[in-house]
Amino acid sequence: MMFGSVLAFEARRMVRNFPPLFFGLAFPVMILAVFGGIYGNEPSDLFDGVGTVDASVPAYVAMVLAVAGLMSLPLGMVEYRSRGILRRLRATPARPGAFLAAQVVVNGVVCLLGVGVLLTSAATVFDLSAPRHPVAFAGTLLLTGAAMFSLGLLIAAVARSESTAVVIANLAYFPMIFLTGATVPLEIMPGWMRTVSDALPLSYGVDALRWAWSGHGGDQVPAALAVLGGVTVACSAAAARLFRWE
Repeated sequence: MMFGSVLAFEARRMVRNFPPLFFGLAFPVMILAVFGGIYGNEPSDLFDGVGTVDASVPAYVAMVLAVAGLMSLPLGMVEYRSRGILRRLRATPARPGAFLAAQVVVNGVVCLLGVGVLLTSAATVFDLSAPRHPVAFAGTLLLTGAAMFSLGLLIAAVARSESTAVVIANLAYFPMIFLTGATVPLEIMPGWMRTVSDALPLSYGVDALRWAWSGHGGDQVPAALAVLGGVTVACSAAAARLFRWE
């Protein structure tokens, strides 16, 4: 009952919070409209015969997960802690853990809505193909989301103030979306940028999601899943150890 009240509060707070809704729901569709409008969805040699939209939409899905995991979730948690809200909650029936869980749930719902809007737009306007491996796509989406959310929780754990959290989140977020193939295809990047992308966890989410959707690049999937799983476990453990309620 108490968690339901906290969840409803967080949902109302999210509805009034423009940035995460814009970057989670509208921005990926804008990116799709730009690149889809330029290149269409005809088979492309750049993507081994896969249409540009068919190859790009799974990467945009990864971007939706990064927005919620690396920006919205940690900044919301640090805001609560910096303003003393979590400390004051200790004197009420609403435990701080309920707010943490509600933040994860609400941001997860925004991710699902963002993915739904993106896929519907791509299918309606650009004739997006159906995924080759739908179950694997759903599982990879969850694992990539878990990796991004665990990174976000780690950012929330180590940032001592809201301004510090903004800096750390941006340092993690922008390389993740611009150097991993989540927005700009790795296929057009020089070699040194691809080397940098190998160090960024979202690159492996993009690889796995693209394979699940198009069926190409399956030889990279085991390593991608191992990296995403390792990041989730390591960052979750570190966040649990380092997180401070005050």
